[in-house]
Amino acid sequence: MRRRRFINRGIQASAAISILGLTSCKDGKKTPEATSETIEPEPEPAEVAIQLSLAQWSIHRMIKEEGLDPYAFAEKAKQWGFSGLEYVSQLYEKELSEKGFSQEAMDEFVQKSLETSKAHGMENLIIMVDHEGDLSAADEAERNEAVEKHQKWVDAAKKLGCHSIRVNLMGSKVAEEWMPASIDGLKKLCAYAAPKNIDVIVENHGGFSSDAGMLVEVMKSVDMDNCGTLPDFGNFCVEREDGSYFESKCIKEYDRYQGITELMPYAKAVSAKSHDFDSEGNEMHTDYTKMMGIVLSAGYKGYLGVEYEGKELSEEDGILATKNLLLKVLETSA
Repeated sequence: MRRRRFINRGIQASAAISILGLTSCKDGKKTPEATSETIEPEPEPAEVAIQLSLAQWSIHRMIKEEGLDPYAFAEKAKQWGFSGLEYVSQLYEKELSEKGFSQEAMDEFVQKSLETSKAHGMENLIIMVDHEGDLSAADEAERNEAVEKHQKWVDAAKKLGCHSIRVNLMGSKVAEEWMPASIDGLKKLCAYAAPKNIDVIVENHGGFSSDAGMLVEVMKSVDMDNCGTLPDFGNFCVEREDGSYFESKCIKEYDRYQGITELMPYAKAVSAKSHDFDSEGNEMHTDYTKMMGIVLSAGYKGYLGVEYEGKELSEEDGILATKNLLLKVLETSA
């Protein structure tokens, strides 16, 4: 079988990972019989870099509760062995809102983030955009306002060298309203982002967006090259007890393995969500071996984003536990 070696910058995951269903041949040519004079060398494994990025939400308690400067993100991620950064817009809201989200404020955000990411040799990948209006609102005027508010983050992503902004499609809780509204909002934002070479990616993040089948239908209907998904291992609660998106007990959940399988053909990034770990370091809610098998069999190449959201471990310990689990899964899959 052909093999790929998965390497994380600064953390050598040296094991070669087998890719299912591929066999090695040499342009259809026959291999001469081996003799004492002719020895067919072992084919070199193809090198494909799979690197680990860190979602800034993994340190939201450090920032919101412990006073960590959000611009320390690059330094912390580098310290923990990551090579890519996934920013979260709401973690900069305090300082940006004080200046009315002016162009000056946005430029300062970009400048500071560029300085710190370059200083630590980190790659800027995604800005996860929150609290900028509802792109799937049933009301067209509200939807258009949300599109406009998201545009400044498209511009910031372009200046930072990111490939995408992540958006939410929570919106109406009436399916017949949510679907066309989501399609319209995404098309308008993608049209703005396309000339800037920025992708707009949707995370399964509550409500109908966590129904992978419905989100796939949105992707098919939008049908734009810069529109895609950010499959998240853990966000498949479609309905909660009190009608909220995040707070109360989940009463209707989409199968996470089926969901990731359905979303991967449109994936432009992947979020390895984690919450709790057993004594052997395995995530207690998601079978990472099974999940990574789905991701790799879809032919995904790129960053795997670590997003720890648990409460039992500290954020630092949870981040490292997730990173170590991913590396173990990749190594044992060789």
